[in-house]
Amino acid sequence: MPPPLKGLPVPSGRLARLTRLGGLAAGVAGGALAEGARQLARGQRPGLEQVLLTPGNLARVADRLAEMRGAAMKMGQFLSMDAGDLLPPELSDILARLRADAAPMPPRQLGAVLDAEWGAGWRGRFVDFDTRPLAAASIGQVHRARLRDGRDLAVKVQYPGIARSIDSDVDNVATLLRLSGLLPEGLDAGPLLAEAKRQLRDEADYAKEAAHLRRFAGLLAGDGAFRVPEVHADLSTPHVLAMSFEPGEPLESLAQAPQATRDEVAGRLVDLALRELFGWGWMQTDPNLANYRWDGRRVVLLDFGATREVPRPIADLYRGLLRAALARDRDGAEAALGAFGALDARTPEPLREEALALFDLAAREMLHEGPFDFGRSDLLARLRDRGMALALDRSGWRVPPAETLFVQRKLGGLYLLCSLLGARLDLRERLGPWIEGPAAT
Repeated sequence: MPPPLKGLPVPSGRLARLTRLGGLAAGVAGGALAEGARQLARGQRPGLEQVLLTPGNLARVADRLAEMRGAAMKMGQFLSMDAGDLLPPELSDILARLRADAAPMPPRQLGAVLDAEWGAGWRGRFVDFDTRPLAAASIGQVHRARLRDGRDLAVKVQYPGIARSIDSDVDNVATLLRLSGLLPEGLDAGPLLAEAKRQLRDEADYAKEAAHLRRFAGLLAGDGAFRVPEVHADLSTPHVLAMSFEPGEPLESLAQAPQATRDEVAGRLVDLALRELFGWGWMQTDPNLANYRWDGRRVVLLDFGATREVPRPIADLYRGLLRAALARDRDGAEAALGAFGALDARTPEPLREEALALFDLAAREMLHEGPFDFGRSDLLARLRDRGMALALDRSGWRVPPAETLFVQRKLGGLYLLCSLLGARLDLRERLGPWIEGPAAT
């Protein structure tokens, strides 16, 4: 059994949170100056990225965002994009801290939150309420509890002050990125920041998440491949979500399961994502491993805070991209990447050619006839190595449609999940039925 997570109070006041980010900015600047001085002393002329993107500075950023939790930590998770092999190992290891369990609230702060939500006598309704959380994340933490009427619950409790700090946290993290030079001067990230705020406000509204959970339960009713918790409305509020406790093993425990089991679980999740994107137009966009369990027969779906509508035009963008990939259609690929905002008339020709070459590489390896072996493929590492040059050339940076970032996060996370399971899936066969219909123009 892992040791209990050590409690750390959540800074809930706007000034307290701003002060922590201000201290972080100063620490990053100090670290950059020190690194620059060291490199100059060795006769080197370091660039901005070399003195900013040091392990010390990245660790400083990750630790402070994890301490703050809330939108600040969530923004760090968005930036890390569950990237795995897409990032150099030293960066990936540090940013992984933001995808691990956060430090939970101490019991006294937890009790104060529940007193405010349920009233001072709430403990009398429970036979047991474990103050040690099952998990602690960026917005809240989850506790196992048993009511006197016999109900076995998982209770998600939101950190205090998180909802009202979202706008300022997002703005402050964006300011930190600009001051640090990590965002190019001319890049207008305004639409993305506005969408991030909207998404985070939704994730902090547990009443909305309860509605998402009920809707998923209805869509999957009678589907023997999945199970979702039941909402207990009498104990749920906008800041507390009470659900039935659903037993199951973490998906990573399947790493040594028979190949057929791993393929089945991964295939179910890929098929579900395709149904969400192209069938329902409604998707749970957080692919964190902690959001899934396996009960031996069904995949248990646990977290619906990041559920959002996928407008038909966005789904059609992906349909056009898949159609081009399956047909090895270079002109179609260029048009699709242009519709996504990845390429435009300002894109230098060498960057355009390299982007199309990377697209062709991914399509050729993943969409050949027969199963693609996620566990044995080094495709992501090769894409990372060739894509780093594109990422470092800031003249090629464009702001994509905001909705696509959340879909990309889900699809990228599913790839990594399939890799973890070592799944072998015939993606061409699975994608085929979904590419019919209008392509983006």
